[in-house]
Amino acid sequence: MRLLEEKKLLTDIKISIESIYDHLENNFDFEIYKANKTKRRAVEREVEIIGEAINKLLKVNDKIVISYSRQIVDLRNKIIHSYDNVNDIVIWKIIIKDIPVLQKEISNYLEEKI
Repeated sequence: MRLLEEKKLLTDIKISIESIYDHLENNFDFEIYKANKTKRRAVEREVEIIGEAINKLLKVNDKIVISYSRQIVDLRNKIIHSYDNVNDIVIWKIIIKDIPVLQKEISNYLEEKI
């Protein structure tokens, strides 16, 4: 049962990462992102899902290593509880630098679970 829960959470993260790219329409221009409130909020929601899934995943299996997991969970909490202080530059940095690393890690774990 534990393995099934891990796979579900890993898949949730994978889907949210793919959704971030869908919301951005593969256009990685910060000014376009910053100017579009709907796009920003959609991406923030996906980050919330990723943060919650990582938090649950680490409770299910504390041996899983995910880069910046604590920061991702903390960001999720900030978006939810301090939405008026979300920094677009921080979110953009995560999209550009951290999400590709997370995507690779999640893909590797999913390949192991199959």
